[in-house]
Amino acid sequence: MEQQLPFETIEPLMADKICIRDLTVRNIIGVDAWERSKRQPIIINLTVFTSVSAAGDTDHLPYSIHYGVLCKTVEAHSEKSEFRSVEALADSIARVTISKCHAPKITVRIDKPRALLHAASAGVEITRSRSDYTKEELADMVPTPVRFNQQDTIFVKDLQLSCIIGVNPWEREEEQVVVVNLMIYPGLDPTPDRKADYVSSTHNYRTIVRTITKYIKASSYKTVEAFVTSVARIAIEKCHVSKITVKVEKPSAIIFAGSAGVEITRDRAFFARSASENRKHIRGVSSLSTISGLTGLRANTKIPVRGPVPAHLTHEVYLALGSNLGDSATNLANALKLLEQDGNVRVVDTSFLYETPPMYVTDQPPFINAACKIKTDLAPLDLLKKIKEIEADMGRDFTTVRNGPRPIDIDILLYDSIEFHNDVLTIPHVAMQEREFVLRPLCDIAKDIEHPKLYRHISQLLSQLLLKQAEAKEKTGAIHKSVQLRRKIVHWGTKTLIMGILNTTPDSFSDGGDYSTTEAAALRAQQLVNDGADIIDIGGMSTRPNAIEVSEEEEIGRVVPVIQLLRGRGFDTPISVDTFRAAVADKAIEAGADLINDVSAGRRDPTMYGVMAKWDVPVCLMHMRGDSKTMMSQTDYGEENDVVGEISKELNKSIRKAIAAGIHRWNIITDPGIGFAKNNEQNLQVLRRLPEMIQGATSPLAGFPCLVGPSRKAFIGHVTQQPDATKRTWGTAAACTASIAGGANIIRVHDVKEIRDVVKVSDAIWRVHA
Repeated sequence: MEQQLPFETIEPLMADKICIRDLTVRNIIGVDAWERSKRQPIIINLTVFTSVSAAGDTDHLPYSIHYGVLCKTVEAHSEKSEFRSVEALADSIARVTISKCHAPKITVRIDKPRALLHAASAGVEITRSRSDYTKEELADMVPTPVRFNQQDTIFVKDLQLSCIIGVNPWEREEEQVVVVNLMIYPGLDPTPDRKADYVSSTHNYRTIVRTITKYIKASSYKTVEAFVTSVARIAIEKCHVSKITVKVEKPSAIIFAGSAGVEITRDRAFFARSASENRKHIRGVSSLSTISGLTGLRANTKIPVRGPVPAHLTHEVYLALGSNLGDSATNLANALKLLEQDGNVRVVDTSFLYETPPMYVTDQPPFINAACKIKTDLAPLDLLKKIKEIEADMGRDFTTVRNGPRPIDIDILLYDSIEFHNDVLTIPHVAMQEREFVLRPLCDIAKDIEHPKLYRHISQLLSQLLLKQAEAKEKTGAIHKSVQLRRKIVHWGTKTLIMGILNTTPDSFSDGGDYSTTEAAALRAQQLVNDGADIIDIGGMSTRPNAIEVSEEEEIGRVVPVIQLLRGRGFDTPISVDTFRAAVADKAIEAGADLINDVSAGRRDPTMYGVMAKWDVPVCLMHMRGDSKTMMSQTDYGEENDVVGEISKELNKSIRKAIAAGIHRWNIITDPGIGFAKNNEQNLQVLRRLPEMIQGATSPLAGFPCLVGPSRKAFIGHVTQQPDATKRTWGTAAACTASIAGGANIIRVHDVKEIRDVVKVSDAIWRVHA
């Protein structure tokens, strides 16, 4: 029996260390680099802090901790059980060495050499003392939650990435390997009551590496300093880690050196200070609505103001929604309103809408499916109870056949990152990985979220399901991204929609004054429909360069009577209102318009987002800078003139603001703003690179339907040397063809009859598989 000094005696003397280096064991711990649950090598390094004074003085081993016994104890313990995380294994080793080997304090480092495909290893290093555990935890009588101490770290060793980096001309032409080492400091765990063997995505090295790799591979840095800062920023802002050390090395940097690199340590406070300093540069600038003399909506018009998410709504939950009885799209929207009704749920994002064929029970109408992200303070079973009440209130009959027709169906897919199971609820949803109609919308808002049990991101689950269906040659039926437009479900991508332009203005650049009376405008609207228009876009104020901005009252007086007259005559084609003023949009939708087309993407009038959310209609957010008088002086898109990149970033900011204001993602359409704050060459660049903007995997606009309005614009006149805007039809046709080839969903034109055939032929070429 080993003779141990009392712990009270050892504690002040723990300057000595007993070390075990690179002990290799075999165990199932989480998943391997290919995300399989298989046995894999685990490398353990142990440092026991103790005192060897007595053994050193007496040369008698029982006065110390026998490293052979220590090694055998750890080896046996590590291989007898399966663990889901390296954190749980490290903590378990710490407990067994403290309880069975009487170690007063120990540092445990766990390396998984097969953790990641492109890294040497990943793992964790923790330090624990006897005082960190209760007697019950040391005796293994109660489960020990995964928790972190101040000195603990999570690391990724020698992650190899290929990218463009360097200032030399040859470095700008070919990718080179960079080696990245990460050390993440979780800090004190704010949730000490979490269950054992669970690690949040904030501390999940697999999730962090995937996120960083995705951004870095799409980047092109000139300096290692910018590269290393970007990695730290991504980890903190995208992965929500609190503090990180990043070391980046270029093995090919110097011929006679192994590598050259930079190492930095950053925390949340650093980037918060940086953002604060940047904001100082724009302080004192008046809002755009004040600059343009707008006062927003009239005082008697009540528009709900959606503030920030309340602090008590701490749980992040993803829900699936479906309906195939009644007005399905409206049912989904109404269900979201009911979810928010009592203040314990806030909908923070929604997917696009998808019309999907029924699954399991196939003899029923197609479904409209979506997903949403909510924040809530309800526990899982309380949330389920609220959902069941909403389904019952909306007319769902729970006595009918399972998976049959229903006005509303809401399922809890993910709740934080927990696993939960009882007789009425299982989280994560047990069948989500086999349902394309669930995974497609969920990918819109959670593609990088990792499934807590399957160790794969939602986007990976969808890819694997599609591959499985293709290999099995399963006929699942087409799933269509859709929008509800005037009570009808429209499929994006199957047919290019034509938006006919109807200007009720005396000064528009090509048809000013032609339809300035209500009757003339109404007749023109009908003619546009007869010519093939799918949507009529009515504008009451010209937004061409240097146009004079009329009063809000005059704009309403030009637009609203036309809409009222058309609806009074039974005109049933969708109508869009072309305005950046919230009051005009509000009155137009009230009169019967179906879509808000805002050339400023909500920037000119701060109350516009509220109107959009109030009416819950499709909205088009267009890129623009300044106003009609200033926009053509704002065509500077940086040293590289990356107009597409800047448009995407600026539009994405507007999209995020719109979603935060309560506008559903499924209602948002984007428009790159041809002719607005862009010179001739920049307009051509937009059309040339349109696929990159709206279909590129890394584009912030990817997935959003796109409207392009090149009709009769000045850049066409510049190319064709045609000063008369009414004679630019064939140039417009070419621009429309390029837009459709680039993936545009809506074409906004004056000459509908001529462009109709252009669209038909273009669709036949580029939408042949739709």
